Amino acid sequence: MNLLQGKTAIITGATRGIGKGIAEVFAQNGANVAFTYSSSVDAAKVLEKELNDLGIQAKGYQSNAADFDQAQELVKDVLETFGSIDILVNNAGITKDNLLMRMGEEDFDKVIEVNLKSVFNMTKAVQRTMLKQRKGSIINMSSVVGVKGNAGQANYAASKAGIIGFSKSVALELGSRNIRSNVVAPGFIETEMTEKLDEKVVEGWRNAIPLKRGGTPEDIANMCLFLASDLSAYVTGQVLNVDGGMLT
Repeated sequence: MNLLQGKTAIITGATRGIGKGIAEVFAQNGANVAFTYSSSVDAAKVLEKELNDLGIQAKGYQSNAADFDQAQELVKDVLETFGSIDILVNNAGITKDNLLMRMGEEDFDKVIEVNLKSVFNMTKAVQRTMLKQRKGSIINMSSVVGVKGNAGQANYAASKAGIIGFSKSVALELGSRNIRSNVVAPGFIETEMTEKLDEKVVEGWRNAIPLKRGGTPEDIANMCLFLASDLSAYVTGQVLNVDGGMLT
């Protein structure tokens, strides 16, 4: 399938987990991929080669989406190399979990900056190009935690809920120019991060999910593929929960 043939996508935070899954699925569907990473230089080189071997154009950029100027610079570089930007996936994110009574101001600010401010920075940076093209799909990665909250994650939940409000506003502002803005809210996705957790805890989570399994990065990537492609040409301003039924 080549649902994204000839399109160029920017994916932030793509050297592992969900971001990597999205980059791979997009490349398999014919998209050229510009991806960012913060520190994993070796992983970025490996991914860049893997994607280019699929016959598309791919390039990794060491860039911090939480920095306004770096986001502007990144988009300028991507346009020079790829010629257009059709899809933006804001995936970069961090957690600094703690109960509110123990959470320091720095841990709150950092999570908001990396998870939420980055979405503003990147959307602002690609906006002019997409307006000129009169088309574009913006996909923002939230979380079930942003929809329903979670004890010990007030900072993370606030950042992910903020993404939902931001995305819906962008959908209203840019819809008349055929620019779509949607949110994917993953549930429990099994990645390198969850491998460090206690197996019994993970098993408990799986059992609480109606589909009785954790999700894979590919499960999220396939939803992003739908939102990035023309299959979702009439979908904007939506939050799509990909959670095995957790929020049912």
